[in-house]
Amino acid sequence: MKTVEIYTDGACSGNPGPGGWGAILRYNGAEKELSGGERQTTNNRMELTSVICALRALKEPCRVELYSDSKYVIDALEKGWALAWQKKGWIKSDKKPALNPDLWEELLSLCARHELHCHWVKGHADNALNNRCDALAVRERDKYAK
Repeated sequence: MKTVEIYTDGACSGNPGPGGWGAILRYNGAEKELSGGERQTTNNRMELTSVICALRALKEPCRVELYSDSKYVIDALEKGWALAWQKKGWIKSDKKPALNPDLWEELLSLCARHELHCHWVKGHADNALNNRCDALAVRERDKYAK
């Protein structure tokens, strides 16, 4: 099984507001950058979209080392919260509806295809690849902020 490193980030001006996402996939010395955005979205939707689009780009099941500065994404995957929300019909433990069930549904489906290992990284710090993802996300966000 191939091991792929994926770095992701999302950005939003206002919440909701114009947003963007960026992802970098690394395998065997090669890198691929992906990015996109939306006119009206939230930061968490952009964080989720970055991971979804990166996983969609994989052509076969892989061992994935996922790096993100989003506690929302990393904790929900690593601690099993998203799976619990799904099992309860997208209701959280506090009995409130889980946000972004459409994206979580797709992300969980993609995760099931791969061997996923989540890593939280501090945002806007010294992680060069996270900073590059942030720059991609901000560039895309700014296209919609005009």
